Amino acid sequence: MANRRTITGFSNPTVKFLRSLREKKFRKQSGKFLAEGLRLLTDARAAGRLPEVLVMATARDSHPLLDALEADVLAAGGEVLEMGPDLLAKITGKDNPQAVAGVFAEFDTSLAALDRSAARIWLVAQALRDPGNLGTMLRTGDAVGAGGLVLIDDCADPFSVEAVRASMGAVFTQGIALARWDEFLPWLRGGPGQLVAASLRDAVDYRTAPYAAPCFLMVGNESRGLPAEYELACDLRVTMPMKGRADSLNAAVAAAVLAYEALARLDG
Repeated sequence: MANRRTITGFSNPTVKFLRSLREKKFRKQSGKFLAEGLRLLTDARAAGRLPEVLVMATARDSHPLLDALEADVLAAGGEVLEMGPDLLAKITGKDNPQAVAGVFAEFDTSLAALDRSAARIWLVAQALRDPGNLGTMLRTGDAVGAGGLVLIDDCADPFSVEAVRASMGAVFTQGIALARWDEFLPWLRGGPGQLVAASLRDAVDYRTAPYAAPCFLMVGNESRGLPAEYELACDLRVTMPMKGRADSLNAAVAAAVLAYEALARLDG
C-alpha cells in the first residue's frame, strides 16, 4: 500500500524529521507534535483526533486497539510507518519506547477557539515552566470535567513529549489556549466568567469561597506565584491552609485541590 512504509536506516529523512519533533523549534515550524503509547493514541482516537502518521515497531505484539487505530489512520488517508525498536527509541528518546507513536497536527490554541459556556470550570496557569506540571493540570482538567487550560505568558510547551506524556491523553480532550495576560483579561471580561486566583493577598478560605460558573481557576509560576497585578484583577482570591513548614503547594496540586472544591461547591 502506498500509505505504508518500512524504514530501516537511522539516516532516513523521515526518522530525522520525527526526531526533530522533540524540539519546540521544529514543532512550531512544522505545526506537528509527537505522542507515544497505545493508550494515548487510543484516547486521541476516542476524542476524534487521529495521527497523520502512525509509527509502529516491527517487533510488536498484536492488539485489537492497535489494529483499529491502524485501520482508521489508513482510511483517513494517513501514513503507517514500521521500524525496528532501536529506531523508535531514537525518535522518542526513550531506551524502552512503547511500540507505537503518532504524529499529530497541533490544535487551534487561540482564545477564540474556546467556548466558555461548554464547561463550568476552566484552569488557567501563568508562567508554568514544568512540562510535567502542565500535563498534570491537563489531566486534572479532564478529571473534573473542565473545559480546558489557558496558558498565560511564557509557559512550557503543551505539545512537548513530556507534557503530552504527563497529560495521560488529556491533551486530546481538553481545550488549550495560549495567550498573553493583556489578551486574556479583555477576552475574559468580554463574557461571563469568574476569575479566581490561588493567592495569599486578601484571600478567603478556599472551602468557603463563593465560586460561580464559568469559574476560571488560576495558579501562578512554580516558584514566584502570580504577579500582584494579576491577583488584584481577579474576582476572588482564595487560600489553602498550610499546616506544616511549606508555604505553598505544587502548582498542579494546588490547581487540583481548588478544582475539586470548586466543583463540589458548584454541584452543591
